[in-house]
Amino acid sequence: MSILETRNLTAFYGDFQALYGIDFRLEEGETVAVIGSNGAGKSTFLRTLTGLNAAASDSVVLAGQPIGGLPAHRIVGLGLALVPEGRRLFPSLTVEENLLVGAYSGRKGPWSLERLYKLFPILAERRHNPGTALSGGQQQMVAIGRALMSNPQVLLCDELSLGLAPIVIRDIYAALPGIKAEGCSVVVVEQDVSQAMNVADRLYCFQEGRVSLEGRPDDLTREQISLAYFGV
Repeated sequence: MSILETRNLTAFYGDFQALYGIDFRLEEGETVAVIGSNGAGKSTFLRTLTGLNAAASDSVVLAGQPIGGLPAHRIVGLGLALVPEGRRLFPSLTVEENLLVGAYSGRKGPWSLERLYKLFPILAERRHNPGTALSGGQQQMVAIGRALMSNPQVLLCDELSLGLAPIVIRDIYAALPGIKAEGCSVVVVEQDVSQAMNVADRLYCFQEGRVSLEGRPDDLTREQISLAYFGV
């Protein structure tokens, strides 16, 4: 069954419309990638899912429950968590304190500090360091860990590879199977098409706030993706 759906989802910034009738689904246990150029609406899509942009109640459905337009903290408590673009760590907090912030909703599940430190051992070594004193890749691990501490049903990841070296990106994405093994479904927003195709069961391409392509990576040609991505 679909763990997450959007139905004719729209989003606005004042009078500017950013999303136009997005129909999307994520099945339990899937990894779905959302690709598209800058300004295609990818980050707006994630913001709207998580309550940071207004949405009609029945336009976002999580595990059969309409959640569109709910406050962000309630959506986290229902099991939808975001790893934001740029990590957004709290500079005054240590690594461990940043992770503990993610558990404020009190939602029960498999993720704890102990489980996270097994997934990302370097964070155990650096747990008393300021979160922003770490390398970019280690900060991304903290951002992922903070989201996992809310014990989500669905993990939304916005541009995990942005600004990171290829070897670091490989290590970050290597954690996804362990995350999914704990019962979490994943949405990955990526500009790197090759990376998206490597990790996704299905992908959506956005262009100017609309879905321009959807399918399984093995069923899509580079020509189809290029046309959907650039519109040329």
